[in-house]
Amino acid sequence: MTQPLSRNSFPALPSYPERMIQFGEGNFMRAFVDWQVQQMNNKGLFQGSAVLIQPLEQGLGGMLAEQDYLYTVLLNGILDGRTVSDREIMTSVSRLINPYSNYQDFLALAEDDALEFITSNTTEAGIAYHPGDRLEDAPQKSFPGKLTALLYKRFQLGKKGFVIIPCELIDRNGEKLREIVQRYASEWNLGEEFAAWLETENTFCCSLVDRIVPGYPRDKAGELEQELGYRDNLMVTAEPFLFWVIEGPAWLKEKLPLAEAGLNVVVTEDMTAYRERKVHLLNGPHTAMVSLGLLAGLETVEDVMNDGVFSAFVRQLIEDELIPMLDLPLEELQSYAAAVQERFRNPFIRHELTSIYLNSVSKFKTRLLPVLLRYRKERGELPKLITLAFAGLLLGYRGDRLQRQDGPEVLAVFDATWKDPQSFVEVILQDNSLWGENLLSVPGLKEALEDGLRLLDSLDCRTALEQTIGGEIQCSDS
Repeated sequence: MTQPLSRNSFPALPSYPERMIQFGEGNFMRAFVDWQVQQMNNKGLFQGSAVLIQPLEQGLGGMLAEQDYLYTVLLNGILDGRTVSDREIMTSVSRLINPYSNYQDFLALAEDDALEFITSNTTEAGIAYHPGDRLEDAPQKSFPGKLTALLYKRFQLGKKGFVIIPCELIDRNGEKLREIVQRYASEWNLGEEFAAWLETENTFCCSLVDRIVPGYPRDKAGELEQELGYRDNLMVTAEPFLFWVIEGPAWLKEKLPLAEAGLNVVVTEDMTAYRERKVHLLNGPHTAMVSLGLLAGLETVEDVMNDGVFSAFVRQLIEDELIPMLDLPLEELQSYAAAVQERFRNPFIRHELTSIYLNSVSKFKTRLLPVLLRYRKERGELPKLITLAFAGLLLGYRGDRLQRQDGPEVLAVFDATWKDPQSFVEVILQDNSLWGENLLSVPGLKEALEDGLRLLDSLDCRTALEQTIGGEIQCSDS
């Protein structure tokens, strides 16, 4: 039997001083940010590690500790025309702190002058204000609340601030995080000097992340254990493609030498064009396909792209509804869209739809709702495929056909609303907490969603898609 991954098995692996605080210990951050820290370390450019903060009371802290905070990243796919199959043990994580059980250890991070950066990925719902948070809490419920407490401790010690780079997939993530921190600072009466220190001594960057990370390869775990020669319960698969856009000052390029390490990272003064292209042409199709795919019994993104009806749905969605609503050169959009669909077909990684399904309401709000609203305004009609995807989302959140994965507040809204099926769509569209506005005012949307729900409920999902797409389907085996 193979031994578990640990430093005892690999005593020559290096260790690095802590230079980064990272909120979030999930698959994505470990295969994206921590992987990039590793690449900088490999080239002698950073020589640092990340201390992870567990954002929820239950997390991966115990499993990481059992492996001495080591884990393997498996890169599989096609990059620049060549097949990539790479395995590397990550040494870029130093430890994990669970603030729910070790809050004082969490606050003690403020004392370390070597810590310069804060990164995060607490899901799309993580950057949110929680009215019950107080400075005296140990810990605060929300990520911004915890961050505010840490920053205030840092300020009290008279130390320099941080470069803060959130990776949550929401628009202007750095700005929104800063706004919530400032709100807590005001409500907690932390003083004008702290407010000024927040503004002048800390750099909140907006960022855009792009790497498909399917996570733990359950279907190949035994085979990989034999190949690697050790057991790794936290190994994570990812595609070789990576892109990170950070909206921040030019000096950040030297302070965090990601591009110098050969990584596909852009530091820019304005990330708007990059964001729109990625959020709508990569994340948008993911969100559109996930509920419908799960309802049809599909399991992975590759399954979707290898299904004639569903691949036609994705292609038509991109060409007819997404690209026309983006203000970028058509040739650039078409090239990026072609690359996205090639990445979706990557046969080397298993990107499960259930992982994409997490927090689908906030994802739809960010990725597809703006396109739907613009399409309706400019063309005087609703985009039929996005609207059907919206209906699929609502049907999935009924809870009797799909296993919902969302916050308790969101699920409570749906559970209460579904009690009266006749008024469900009308009531749910008016819920500003879900959509950020009253969608009942969108002409024809209520009726279209009711039609879509009836269609998906009365037919199997693939037949419903065929009827919606019409004559556009060109079935194939690829």
